Amino acid sequence: MPPNTTASSGQKPGKSGRKKGRKARLFLIVLVLALFGGVAYGGYWGVSTVRASFPQTKGSLTLDGLSGPVDVKRDGNGIPQIYASSDEDLFMAQGYVQAQDRFYEMDVRRHMTSGRLSEMFGSGQVKNDEFLRTMGWDRVAKEEYDKKLSASTKKYLQAYAKGVNAYLKGKDGEDISLEYAALGFTNDYKPQEWTPVDSVAWLKAMAWDLRGNMQEEIDRSLMTSRLGPKQIADLYPEYPYSRNKTITQEGQYDSVTGSYVQGSSTTAGSGTQSTSGTGLAGNTTAPDGLQSQLSKLYNVLDNVPTAVGVNGNGIGSNSWVVAGEHTITNKPLLANDPHLSASLPSVWYQMGLHCTSVSSKCQYDVSGYTFAGMPGVVIGHNQNIAWGMTNSGVDVTDLYLEKITGEGYEYDGKVLPFTTRKETIKVAGGSTKTIVVRETKDGMPLLSDRDDELVKVGKKATVDSGAPDRGDGYAIALRWTALDPGNSMDAVFQLDKASNWSEFRTAAASFDVPSQNLIYADTNDNIGYQLPGKIPTRSKGDDGSLPSPGWNSKYQWTGYIKQSALPYEYNPKRGYIVTANQAVVDKDKYPYTLTTDWGYGTRSQRISDLIEAKIKGGGKISTDDMRQMQLDDSSEIAKLIVPKLLKIDVADKNVRDAQKLLEGWDYTQDADSAAAAYFNATWRNILKLAFGNKLPKELRVKGQCLNVAPVDSTGPADENQTVRECGQREADQAQPDGGDRWFEVVRKIIDDQNNDWWKAPKTRLDKAADNRDELFARAMKDARWELTAKLGKDMDTWSWGRLHRLFLKNQTLGTEGPGVLQYMLNRGPWKLSGGEATVNATGWNAAGGYGVVWVPSMRMVVNLDDFDKSKWINLSGASGHAYSAHYTDQTDKWAKGELLPWSFSDKAVDKSTSDTLVLKP
Repeated sequence: MPPNTTASSGQKPGKSGRKKGRKARLFLIVLVLALFGGVAYGGYWGVSTVRASFPQTKGSLTLDGLSGPVDVKRDGNGIPQIYASSDEDLFMAQGYVQAQDRFYEMDVRRHMTSGRLSEMFGSGQVKNDEFLRTMGWDRVAKEEYDKKLSASTKKYLQAYAKGVNAYLKGKDGEDISLEYAALGFTNDYKPQEWTPVDSVAWLKAMAWDLRGNMQEEIDRSLMTSRLGPKQIADLYPEYPYSRNKTITQEGQYDSVTGSYVQGSSTTAGSGTQSTSGTGLAGNTTAPDGLQSQLSKLYNVLDNVPTAVGVNGNGIGSNSWVVAGEHTITNKPLLANDPHLSASLPSVWYQMGLHCTSVSSKCQYDVSGYTFAGMPGVVIGHNQNIAWGMTNSGVDVTDLYLEKITGEGYEYDGKVLPFTTRKETIKVAGGSTKTIVVRETKDGMPLLSDRDDELVKVGKKATVDSGAPDRGDGYAIALRWTALDPGNSMDAVFQLDKASNWSEFRTAAASFDVPSQNLIYADTNDNIGYQLPGKIPTRSKGDDGSLPSPGWNSKYQWTGYIKQSALPYEYNPKRGYIVTANQAVVDKDKYPYTLTTDWGYGTRSQRISDLIEAKIKGGGKISTDDMRQMQLDDSSEIAKLIVPKLLKIDVADKNVRDAQKLLEGWDYTQDADSAAAAYFNATWRNILKLAFGNKLPKELRVKGQCLNVAPVDSTGPADENQTVRECGQREADQAQPDGGDRWFEVVRKIIDDQNNDWWKAPKTRLDKAADNRDELFARAMKDARWELTAKLGKDMDTWSWGRLHRLFLKNQTLGTEGPGVLQYMLNRGPWKLSGGEATVNATGWNAAGGYGVVWVPSMRMVVNLDDFDKSKWINLSGASGHAYSAHYTDQTDKWAKGELLPWSFSDKAVDKSTSDTLVLKP
């Protein structure tokens, strides 16, 4: 993120340096006094400056462009409900109100999507801007706006932009947010007017973080430097279809009609898509030089600022819907909690958009979660239906090796010219930089151009005999559906006013990227599921799991799956639908490969089991039951491993005492549980000993060095054969991350005591482990002493929450700004329950540590019988202003698993309203 403006050189400061240091210290002292001592005029950043950006929430304001008055009613948490008499007024007011609370966040987002972060934060963001300009999100967004979106959508986007700009009119940066006041000390940046394209481009950032399996594609290729094909296959086991149910269970592909049909008995037949095979010209061994190239590419991807996820790793979500036959209300209940990286403010903004009278002039009565910077509601409900989303994980990205020849690239024996464009990057406090972007005929940008090292391939690259000579190396290009203009923005407005299943599916057909699992419920007691999206088909033998040879046309995409052929489900006999990133459809019922990298169904099956237990017990499910299910923190991997751990004879008394913590443990990961802390530490060390230490350095944690076995070995090596290697990946992105893929890896070999993966070499302190129990014993010992160092020797003081903490950080100056700014902008920590691949998915990366990496970014439960009895919560609060009462006012309740009342009807909204602002024409 933006560069740290503090630095140390190790040299003694000169006279001017000491003088500047004194001035800086004096400024900080004045600042602290002003902010925390309540001195109104004690410095540039006095209390009045901080409060200047707070929104007006009472009285009235005049907004040029409105056709009639608009009421903005805020509840005690600052959540706004907007009432207008026309669509344009409604969305203009939405733009104004979101800008009041979140404009700085909106401004950063649009600079990210357009590759212009350097304009705000200086030279430290040039590399990110180069990469983002190469992908050209804003260019694609402009083409969408100009050529693809409907007239009504454009009208709404224009109205929204008009509302944002009405807020900006006449304001300086310090009038808008504290962050702008801080930026004013380093550059003269001034916020610019909002445009409709700024809103559309945000969907590209959303799609980027939910893009599918690009990271796995890179990781598998990197693994080939140390592991053989079978070993890699061990680490990417097949989805357990027989144990963890798919999303759709009562339909399949009809080869006669070419459509997906619910309840059909027609076999899937032969489709255009293979379910096996690899890229790299059929090789399972990546070119040697590709290791360095892909590793550097990963670093570039990892440095792209987080938008709504964790850059593709570990992203998941839960959603499920239960039909009225199984609920206490006799109408559906729908729950959703998307798992995204923790950010401050939360990526979500709660809001209601209400027409005072629904008509052709004003068509919306909808409430839910929005993105600040984009009109409409993304997840929520209107007066007739409710919907939720989880990431489908379908594979919509492919990496291609390109053979560069002169000014072009090879394709089917010919040399084709690149399409090129120049991009000029303005840098705050620095010199402007110009880059050249090269694209192939399919509009695939060369990502490798963004790093000098990426254009070089190793001198020993291994490809098949049909590959062109490597010369100076292969480049890497990206094919991604989101780089083609689409009309997902149309889908948002269509969802917001859909009144039934048919209209919902029509809206879903426009939702081309990102591909999400969409669940549905309506007030007529119908429930459903639809997989939408622009999903590519590939030629036989290419499943998109590894980089493909761009010089061969047979590896190009062959088309896209028809909308009518995408899986769906409507009112299934079982009476409920669960989506939690598991496989969408059984592979035997579908001819297309949607991806080779599903989540492994741990969370989805646990949710299904909880629902089934309630149903089979004769009970009916309530809104609070749905909430309690969202908080389930049972560890499925603990259920598998703990019985094995308890059977091991441990000699060391201190380790044996820790082992006893697991006796009688119910496998729940409460924040105050010592057993959960010890088990997760043991699990982390099992992963490290069995797998992590055997992975290539490109996947291991940066700075962690060890002597490793020779290439293609999972067992211990002679000490004379080992080599010293240090990890290269950031801690929260390293492997093994401990997610449910690793659950499945371990499950496959848990009963094979002598499997090679259970072998670990001796160290100065430990003898070699030759089987599972010896490795488990060593992991328990390592965990005991790790927690002793972290939590103290007295196990009575141990708790999972002391290890598993959440810090909320402002995503710009709160991560890279001066320490005093980080103190002012950031909040936490919170000690959390839950864990990796649990329903209460407070994710952590086992390779890097125990800190919380991603979270349920919001939670909601919609009651289709009475919308006013629905519940919701956000990770932070409505406001993006650091000293607002609504900056993190929902976080404590969120951490405890509580939900807030969610008013929808006029009567309920009026009852919950604390402040009313009238916007007048």
